[in-house]
Amino acid sequence: MAQKAIREYDAKSILAKHWDKYFPDFTYAYETVMVQNGSELKKAAKDKAWLKKKTLVAKPDMLFGKRGKNDLVLFKDTKPGDVSLAKAVSWIDEKSSNEQSVYFSFDGDTPTGEAKVDMLTHFVVEPFTPHKQEEEYYISATVVGDNDMLYMSAEGGMEVEEGWDEKVTEVAFAITDTEEEIAKKIKANIPKDVAKDDKAAFAEFAIGFFRAYRELNFAYLEINPFVMQGKKIELLDMVAKLDDTAGFMMVEEWGNVEYPTAFGMEAKSPEVTAIEEADAKTGASLKLTLLKPEARIWTMVAGGGASVVYADTIADLAGIDDLANYGEYSGGPTTGETKFYAETLLDLMTREKDSKGREKIMIIGGAIANFTDVAKTFTGIIQAFEKYADKMKEVGVKIYVRRGGPNYEKGLKDIKEAADRLGLYIEVYGPETHVTDIVRMALAK
Repeated sequence: MAQKAIREYDAKSILAKHWDKYFPDFTYAYETVMVQNGSELKKAAKDKAWLKKKTLVAKPDMLFGKRGKNDLVLFKDTKPGDVSLAKAVSWIDEKSSNEQSVYFSFDGDTPTGEAKVDMLTHFVVEPFTPHKQEEEYYISATVVGDNDMLYMSAEGGMEVEEGWDEKVTEVAFAITDTEEEIAKKIKANIPKDVAKDDKAAFAEFAIGFFRAYRELNFAYLEINPFVMQGKKIELLDMVAKLDDTAGFMMVEEWGNVEYPTAFGMEAKSPEVTAIEEADAKTGASLKLTLLKPEARIWTMVAGGGASVVYADTIADLAGIDDLANYGEYSGGPTTGETKFYAETLLDLMTREKDSKGREKIMIIGGAIANFTDVAKTFTGIIQAFEKYADKMKEVGVKIYVRRGGPNYEKGLKDIKEAADRLGLYIEVYGPETHVTDIVRMALAK
């Protein structure tokens, strides 16, 4: 399972879209907007009257927690008076106009460790929900080993992590558990501190929550806190990750979800973003991480395990500074998908010559495939060679191939013939050669 974090706004939007299916007896207003500056918020208020009428809450939506402890939540109790639209506009413009320092760990209210510094670019704005402390609850679900885990607490908010063992009830579910078995386990494990009058409603909400977590392919889903007032629910804060391997079949359920770069991290390159978008649309796996684009050794590896082995071997024999990328193509990608992946790598690889005048190396490796048609994927690589052959020769690319699996003989024959025809240097090996020997061969030459 590949987990990708999403914004709080998108998590709430996905749950709201399917609310009636999973929580038919509960109401949720879903009054939420995401903006990048005050002007966008004022524009949103023209269509959403509640922004002008209600007391508001504003906070950054950039994949980091502890926003309250970092003084990055604007609500009526942090400043004198209610938070109006004008005050929220002013606060967002203030926070987005300069770099902000954010601490990720605290000892009580005292920050520990180094702060990350970056610009705040996205904010979520919602109505303020008047409520009592005892109406705040916590719930989350994720995968641990072979089980799905549900975590529930009668205490929500920033302090739930402190004293976790005492405050939080953990329930494990096997993948084979039926809906009836899941409901029975949840009802039997409602935290003892949940108010007596709320226990039945809490159980009903928890059952719907866990079902939504599974069926909507969340890898992690947390609401901390949610407010329950009878059958009225408000989701005050959410954290979520999606299982992106399910993205190709969840287009309708998830909608136009975004996988942003977290606060303090370098922005993704357009090429990495393009591969991620292609990956989300297929049942295969297409992954790319750029390590050092100016480096001379590039890998196009079939399989997640093989990608680790090749990266480790290159780091051992050449040093990590010579490795340009890390990634994989696997799971039976089509010829077109493989061609796109190969073209992306070759475009990056051939933009400039090696700074030390050395030849560049392309490792096309993999173990013995179980079901991927090697000839079919190699056809896509060959088509990419045809497009980039001149640039490859200009920067001095040498290609080393090692592959096995269904139809591998034809695949190896085709890629060798194509490279020879195009005037590209290539060495081709099958499963009789150790999986990483081509790295040693390439570096020895």
